[in-house]
Amino acid sequence: MNLSEHYNELFNTSSELILSENYAIDTKLNDDSDNRFGITLLVRPSEEIKTNIQAFLKELKKTGPEQYYYPDSDIHITVLSIISCHDGFTLDKFSMSEYVEIIEKSLVDVNQIEINYRGVTLSPSAIMIQGFPSDESLNILRDRLRDNFKKSSLNQSIDSRYSITTAHSTVMRFQKKIENPKKLIEITGKFRNHDFGKFTVDKIELVYNDWYQREKNTVKLCDFYLKHF
Repeated sequence: MNLSEHYNELFNTSSELILSENYAIDTKLNDDSDNRFGITLLVRPSEEIKTNIQAFLKELKKTGPEQYYYPDSDIHITVLSIISCHDGFTLDKFSMSEYVEIIEKSLVDVNQIEINYRGVTLSPSAIMIQGFPSDESLNILRDRLRDNFKKSSLNQSIDSRYSITTAHSTVMRFQKKIENPKKLIEITGKFRNHDFGKFTVDKIELVYNDWYQREKNTVKLCDFYLKHF
């Protein structure tokens, strides 16, 4: 997949939907009864990049303070959703040591993953920072994880919703009517090719999380550290 083309198509299609007010409002963001939990392997950007992202979000808040903005603690890139978030999944149904073993096996010889955050794109329900891996290391790791988990008898739902191929970070979700769609598109367009920075992944986290990766609902299960050569 050509990531630039994919992000461009998302931006153009979603811009039209937002301007015609055919976007999707997430009604579960403030629903205390939302009980969707799962298991995710993820990475987090550097503090410098988070600061750059918040500068962008500050611009957005001027025109849409009513929307849901991700705090630094929740910004992430999903490496792989191992058990997709669903109602009623709890940690007592999870045998961590067996999952850790497969992840460690998949990480052998994966030495460095570097991601450049460049530009902004849209979906019909959210705003995302575009991530571009510098090489195929992330995709190789994802494919190894898929193969190793599918060969095992462990509970997993990898690729059940969609096959993840991007390296984006969701940073804002629509939780209410967009008051000024034109202005929102104007601001995202201004940051369309903005350089938010580049970072090298030091560690990958295995977490138990809710749908939105909110820190207050996240349980860190294991850290996997990558060697740099």
